[in-house]
Amino acid sequence: MTAPISLVIPTLNAEAELPHCLAALTEGLTAGLVRELVISDGGSGDATREIADAVGAELIEGPASRGGQLRRGVAATRGDWLLVLHADTVLTPGWTAAVGAHLRQDDAPPAYFRLRFRDGGRRGRLVAGWANLRAGLFALPYGDQGLLIRRRDYEAAGGYPDQPLMEDVALVRRLGRPLTALPVIAETSARHYARRGWLRRGARNLWTLARYFGGADPEGLAARYYR
Repeated sequence: MTAPISLVIPTLNAEAELPHCLAALTEGLTAGLVRELVISDGGSGDATREIADAVGAELIEGPASRGGQLRRGVAATRGDWLLVLHADTVLTPGWTAAVGAHLRQDDAPPAYFRLRFRDGGRRGRLVAGWANLRAGLFALPYGDQGLLIRRRDYEAAGGYPDQPLMEDVALVRRLGRPLTALPVIAETSARHYARRGWLRRGARNLWTLARYFGGADPEGLAARYYR
């Protein structure tokens, strides 16, 4: 039987983090869950593309825009299920058991993982706790929590929009069905918070989300967010 999952990872200068992400995913090959790996690169100037080639991934290249990269990456896949992860996300050992059980459910809904920060300390635990609460209460997981979604649900929602920010929010809001939190940890890097400050980064995330919900243009939001 053909493995059901197509893995899609957007990258941009991800050589430091990508190997750890990929190492954790080999468990899916052993379990017979992973059909293919697509890495959608946005013009990396480091060794990201060489790493993708070394593991036999299909490399898709195009302009740097996470929504556009994800849209192109998914378009190159063939699996019945999509597993979308950020390049700095590492799934904890044993993830295949929970994912496999989820896939065996009749009409299984889209799912995401529980966020945890590496080296985040107490502040990281607080931020991750809020993220997991937000995802559960408001059905609003972010991309760093991963997304496991049946292709037909993805296509019915119109897929990822080609926008540089909030592409994950845009997609899950259009799904029209509840999401499930799987009992798997998605451990991600805390470097952005550590560099910009936990309080400042968290406040900026909330303000950006509020402005997006208020109808602000994602291009303008991204310009300010990454400035």
